[in-house]
Amino acid sequence: MFASFQKKKKHKAKNSLLAHVVCDLCSLMFQNHFTLFNAFWLMEAGRFVFGIGGESLAVAQNAYAVSWFKGKELNLVFGLQLSMARIGSTVNMNIMGWIYSRVQDLLGSTGHSTLGFTLMIGGVTCIFSLICALILAYLDKRAEKILCKEQGKTGEVIKLTDVKDFSLSLWLIFIICVCYYAAVFPFIGLGKVFFIEKFKFSSQEASAINSIVYIISAPMSPVFGFLVDKLGRNIIWVMFAVVATLASHVMLAFTFWNPWIAMCMLGVAYSLLACALWPMVAFVVPEHQLGTAYGFMQSIQNLGLAIIAIAAGTILDSRGYLFLEVFFSACICLSLIAVVMLYFVNHLTGRCMFILSLYIFSSVLFESVILVTTMI
Repeated sequence: MFASFQKKKKHKAKNSLLAHVVCDLCSLMFQNHFTLFNAFWLMEAGRFVFGIGGESLAVAQNAYAVSWFKGKELNLVFGLQLSMARIGSTVNMNIMGWIYSRVQDLLGSTGHSTLGFTLMIGGVTCIFSLICALILAYLDKRAEKILCKEQGKTGEVIKLTDVKDFSLSLWLIFIICVCYYAAVFPFIGLGKVFFIEKFKFSSQEASAINSIVYIISAPMSPVFGFLVDKLGRNIIWVMFAVVATLASHVMLAFTFWNPWIAMCMLGVAYSLLACALWPMVAFVVPEHQLGTAYGFMQSIQNLGLAIIAIAAGTILDSRGYLFLEVFFSACICLSLIAVVMLYFVNHLTGRCMFILSLYIFSSVLFESVILVTTMI
């Protein structure tokens, strides 16, 4: 949040982008040296630096994209961004184990040095990211001169207190984001053992099906982005994605159908939601508040994921995977309610609609908390 505010205050998205890439590079150096020298405190320092640069990098990318692409173009742009990110995630999930094995064969040991060299090889991708950021900074500077454009200057004063002026529509988008991703990322993190225990998959089969969400999102995200660009109606697409995700979790929880069906459905829904949801922020927020809005959205998403990850681990340890899937389904239901409310808020205005929406969501949230508490 602070990083996004600083970026907007300085009116230089490219400088922020470079700074966050450098932070990521420094964090990799810390973590690689931790594994090489077996110093746990150094790894913690690296994770701290990564927290400063890693998530803020996403905010800088989003604000950068919004500053150069307008209107319906945003859906395709965000789809391409997600596609590249998911390609990286998929490659990491499927190739790092193989690299570790090759380094282990070369060194003849399985100690911390093997892990350190493996992470150093993986860290080369961050150097490539830095090179891309430098090229982008040059191209951006050149474009400013050619177009006589002063990027980021809108004549408005940017303040952290802008948060209190966010519209109800934006807060509903935040709720959709937090509740939806809370049922996707923690599930993928715990999914491998789930498929081994419930469906008796081998370790390799479980890894393959667990990564299918990212594999599908890589090619499908730009396709869905282009589709949403042409057809519009982002809210409807988000609603379809949330309903499909809910169906996926219900199938995994209460049936023994082939889990590839549910996971493929989840991958398609995840791709569609990202392409349709994130550009909606630019539709409901003034341009000078975009950095603050995206920063706040990223912040509460990470806070929600941190809390949900702890809750998911507690439920899994005490109740098992069935109750965990019910918990994830409840999160998706909250997201669906927020989508429906957002749809009506966009068609109805006035204080009465605000009070009604707040009452409905508060009631459902209270009932969900009681349900989860009884489960635990």
